[in-house]
Formats: sequence, C-alpha cells, structure tokens
Amino acid sequence: MKQPQLDYYNMGTGVVAFSSTRHGGCSKGNYAAFNINSYCGDSKDDILSNRKALCEMLGISIDHLIMPHQVHLTKVAKIDETFLSMSPEERQTVLEGVDALMTNLRGVCIGVSTADCIPVLLYDEVHQAVCAIHAGWRGTVKRIVMKAVEAMTAAYGTQPQQLVAQIGPGIHLDSFEVGDEVYEAFHQEGFDMSAISARKEKWHIDLPLCNRLQLIASGLLPQNIKVSPVCTFKQAADYFSARRLGINSGRIFSGILL
Repeated sequence: MKQPQLDYYNMGTGVVAFSSTRHGGCSKGNYAAFNINSYCGDSKDDILSNRKALCEMLGISIDHLIMPHQVHLTKVAKIDETFLSMSPEERQTVLEGVDALMTNLRGVCIGVSTADCIPVLLYDEVHQAVCAIHAGWRGTVKRIVMKAVEAMTAAYGTQPQQLVAQIGPGIHLDSFEVGDEVYEAFHQEGFDMSAISARKEKWHIDLPLCNRLQLIASGLLPQNIKVSPVCTFKQAADYFSARRLGINSGRIFSGILL
C-alpha cells in the first residue's frame, strides 16, 4: 500500500492541515489513486484501504477521521465527545446534509471532499478549534464560510481576527465557465460582480476570491488568508476535477487536525 501524497499547509503550531492529491492510494480508473469519499461510486474496499493508510500517516484511529455527506447547503456540524460516543448509524445521521465541520477535540481529523469546489480550512490557535468547509458555487452564494465563522464564534468564543484560513485547491476563474443563471445567482445575492467575474464567450466566476472576500467581510485579517495556486481543472492529473473526469471520479480530501 502506497502512502497518500498530501499537500500540507502551514497554519501555525498545534495543527496539521492538508489536501490530498490523486497519488499514493489503491483506487482505480477515474478514482485513481487516492480517494476516501464513499459517495462517488468508488470500491468500498479501496476506500477503506485508503482511509486506513491516511489514518496511519496521521497517527489516529479510523473512527477519528470524520467527513460529512455534503449537499451544497450551509449546515455546520460540531464534532464533540457526544458525537464520538455515537454508533456508526447515529454518526451518519448527524453528518447527513452537512457542508462544514468544526471541533476542538485533539486527535480528530475533520475534513471535506471536493473536485472543483472550494475547500476552506480555519484554525483558531487561541481557543484551539478548527473548521473544514465545503464551498461549491451554491454554498458560496449562500455564504457558507461566513456562517462557519459565526458558528465557531458561538461554539468556542472565536474572534475572527484571530483566525488563520487556508483556501485549498479548486477550480479557478479561467476554468470556471458558468451559465447566466449562475451569474445571476451571485448578482441577486449582492456580490460585487466587477470583482469576482469576467466575461469571455460566457461568464466566469472566481470562487476562491469570492470565499476570500467573505472571510475578510467576516473579520479575518487579509494577511491570515492563504489561497492555493492549484486549479483542479487545469491540474486534473494530480487533483480530482469533476468537470474533467465526470462525477463518477474521486474527490480531494482537505482535512485539519489538532
């Protein structure tokens, strides 16, 4: 079994943060080679092998690797001791329809799955709390990152100016061509379209910038927000891209662990 090849992020002391690449696992075809998402059609055996390999690298038990079933909405779930004590069936119920996870437990890796959507990781070093967010275009329109910052403030006393953020690999402006209905969805929600869009043959939207601007609007300091240079569509050999590979393909896992 090959070790997963991860992109690590420097978000401060006391935390491990990363995004997976396509390399180092045992999945096959459009799932090759490292995929741990069980909602995209990959082999259960390969998913389990890949999860075990990741957990071994992180030094955690497999039941401390937590990922939700995302639905492009804005629900944020809190992972606490009560959640950890639940049965697998109860856990699945809690994680259904969730697009962001937060925790202040040590040794628990929370994360989200993406394949062109934007993963966002947050770290509050002062209160020792973390959050992982899935922001596709629908979640971005609904301002999920702002809701996640609010949820951390309510749960842990997080002050936005103390947060460090990492925006992970996703589709970038040049590659994210959208129909008029997507452009209008952003426009109707009051986004500054001159800042986040460009017109070519069709409209293009800058999803990483949209989320960065939302983080700043939430009170994060601009210097505390880093953006991955990786465009998944352009770099589909190394990172999963649903637009390139189809929806029956693997997913990037962006995780964070105290």
